[in-house]
Amino acid sequence: MKISTTIAAAYCAAFLLLSSCGNNKQQGGAPAAGGPPPVQSYPAYQVSTQTATLNSDYPANIQGQQNIEIRPKVDGYIDQIFIDEGSVVKKGQVLFHLSAPQYGQDLNTAAAAISSAQADVSAAQLQVNKAKPLVEKDIISHYELESAQYTLQARKAALAQARANLANAKTNLSYTRVTSPVNGVIGTIPYKLGSLITATTAQPLTTVSNITTVYAYFSLNEKQLLDFSRHYEGRTLEAKLSKLPQVSLILSDGSAYPEKGRVETISGLINTQTGSASFRATFPNPVRLIRSGSSATVRIPQTVKDAVLVPQKATYELQGKRFVYVVDSKGAVKSTEIQIMDLASGNYFVVTSGLKSGNTIVLEGTATLRDGVIIKPDMQSNDKVFQDLK
Repeated sequence: MKISTTIAAAYCAAFLLLSSCGNNKQQGGAPAAGGPPPVQSYPAYQVSTQTATLNSDYPANIQGQQNIEIRPKVDGYIDQIFIDEGSVVKKGQVLFHLSAPQYGQDLNTAAAAISSAQADVSAAQLQVNKAKPLVEKDIISHYELESAQYTLQARKAALAQARANLANAKTNLSYTRVTSPVNGVIGTIPYKLGSLITATTAQPLTTVSNITTVYAYFSLNEKQLLDFSRHYEGRTLEAKLSKLPQVSLILSDGSAYPEKGRVETISGLINTQTGSASFRATFPNPVRLIRSGSSATVRIPQTVKDAVLVPQKATYELQGKRFVYVVDSKGAVKSTEIQIMDLASGNYFVVTSGLKSGNTIVLEGTATLRDGVIIKPDMQSNDKVFQDLK
């Protein structure tokens, strides 16, 4: 009996030891089922006002200062082409020559008509000179003198008409030499030697583009136009345009065009189909790097003072509205709607309402949050958050 009591006591001691070890393991490991989840850390920063220069980008269509279609004024065959596609030409330079013999013949006919009309005038003048002394001596009536004078006037009118016909024939003949009306660059040449060209031909002979200065056309929607009108001083749009800084042009390959431009005009009407107003920026093009018809992006810098800037990655959009998560003093997050300007610099929004200086907002990971969640803010410095604005 003594041995059995000893064995039972040993079993009890072993059971108590195992139970104690199991409790210690549960306290040192993962939380027991049903316990509170661990508090996660999220990058955050404290909102403050600052002055920064932001860039607004607008897709633009490039047009030359002049894009002139070269069309024939007379009918004929192309017998000479003096330029090639892409050639740089000067004003008055001959581009094409048309073979049209009929205009040379018209010129000869008009010149002959002048000689005949001049002879008729001379003959009529002789009749007037002859009639004057006879009238003075009452040998013939005054009626015959007046008749001779009227004949002279008719012959002079015929001479004037002949001279006009000659000038017209010379003009038509000159039209067989097709010249450039401006300095520029030649476009495509759809017609080749021997092609029959008429004044009603659908396609032009070519196009001359004057691209020493180019126009970049871009649009602002109604809200952007209102923001523009409120931001810049001036009682008229022209006065506000004069306050705009110089603008930049970003080419299709992403490179920055070296020349700066200015926004000069705004269309007087808002397009009812697109709901936008058209702007025109002018850029010098001394080396003709930009060609008419190309696409680019107009970049307008704008300085904002005492503005609340928010990184775009810190916001999210829901049903057309934009929100951020604000962190309170206890670490609880709350979804807060913000109003922003239609002005962004790639990565930032300008907040007009919904936030104030001193608020702490979540910088990244907003997709995993919901109202009331407790987080541990990993505070980031403003220099780090806005390092690309420095």
